[in-house]
Amino acid sequence: MVNFYIGLDLGQASDYTAMIILESISDPGGRIYHARRLERIRGEPYPKVAEKVKAIMASPALSGKTALVVDQTGVGRPVVDLLRESGLKPIPVSIHGGDKVLHEGGTWRVPKRDLVGVLQVLLQQQRFKMSAALKLGPVLRAEMENFKVKIDPVTAHDSYSAWRDNEHDDLVLSAALAAWWAETRPPKQHPFGLPMPRPEQLLTGRAPQPRIPKF
Repeated sequence: MVNFYIGLDLGQASDYTAMIILESISDPGGRIYHARRLERIRGEPYPKVAEKVKAIMASPALSGKTALVVDQTGVGRPVVDLLRESGLKPIPVSIHGGDKVLHEGGTWRVPKRDLVGVLQVLLQQQRFKMSAALKLGPVLRAEMENFKVKIDPVTAHDSYSAWRDNEHDDLVLSAALAAWWAETRPPKQHPFGLPMPRPEQLLTGRAPQPRIPKF
């Protein structure tokens, strides 16, 4: 049973590669996610990054019960291949600014609004927890606070950026990747047969309404 989720946001050579490990804990109000590890890597060759991830996933605490969700948008494809060659089963996600989730050729194409929407819901419902002992915890909190969305009125597509220049969003994207997979894949069924509402529907009140069966 999977109850750990690794989100890996891959950066260019001059950027950070960010990793988060979330532990999922069952709760009557919905699963609670505890950030157990936050890490940023810069300047290491991608094969070294792949080796590091493999070693982490081979640890007794994570082996056999961890999903690895990887950003394949930019430089990610060769790293995903390296992870596969090392015996892992990464879940590649290509992030886009549209409004539909697609599964093509083994890769999930996911709107950024969906990724961020999941994280927003977890934060609003207080189901995302982070220990004060995590060294990069304040950095992730700052990224969450500084993240904003702009919607193009012509295309209705989204663009995301930080409030100020020169700020990174690598940690928040790694958290969003892990949280999105944990909360939405595989699709969960509503008790009355409807698909479970997507995170953005919870925020806007457009969730599908069930028909209550008559007895």
